[in-house]
Amino acid sequence: MRIAIVGGTGPFGSALATRLREAHEVVLGSRHAARAGEAAKELGVEGTTNDEAVGAADLIVLATKAEAALDTARALRAAIDSTPVLCVASELRFTPAGVLPTPESASLAERVQTELAGPVLAGLHSLAASTLGSSEPPDEDTFVCGDDADAKIRALEVAELLTSGRALDAGPLASARALEGMTAVIVNLNKRYRGHAGLRVSGLP
Repeated sequence: MRIAIVGGTGPFGSALATRLREAHEVVLGSRHAARAGEAAKELGVEGTTNDEAVGAADLIVLATKAEAALDTARALRAAIDSTPVLCVASELRFTPAGVLPTPESASLAERVQTELAGPVLAGLHSLAASTLGSSEPPDEDTFVCGDDADAKIRALEVAELLTSGRALDAGPLASARALEGMTAVIVNLNKRYRGHAGLRVSGLP
């Protein structure tokens, strides 16, 4: 599978590429070709502009910062066409009381879906770049939700390679609201206990 990582020069995108490069053809995308090329050379993958990266991909990972996700999806709509997109970002509010999800009624992934013609999935929100980029895969499960069954299979195939746990189907795209909100919980736990929290689900076969 050819996987394009939009925003691939950031910490999460680079860590993701490191995990996937042995099993899949990975191309890092950036607004700046030179930046993508430099980062890709260090990781041993391809690097190019976002437009070129998504053009020949089988799955696109939207790994930009949350505040750039909608504008990026809008700008790449024509180049993405009907290719499935996995949105991994979570919108968070940092307040004196702690980290909170935003009050938006729709998840970021659902709003990205309104900008694109092809299917959008949401997932990997519980993973941190620091643990994903470590020498050993993190001991946790991963979660993917979406409405397109075939696209979800592709995304789960990718998710299975990222941790030592399971890649779990978390339901329809509407579940993205809960997955994105869980990121705030994990950040609060890490801040309070100075750890690297992840998620494991018990009771499943």
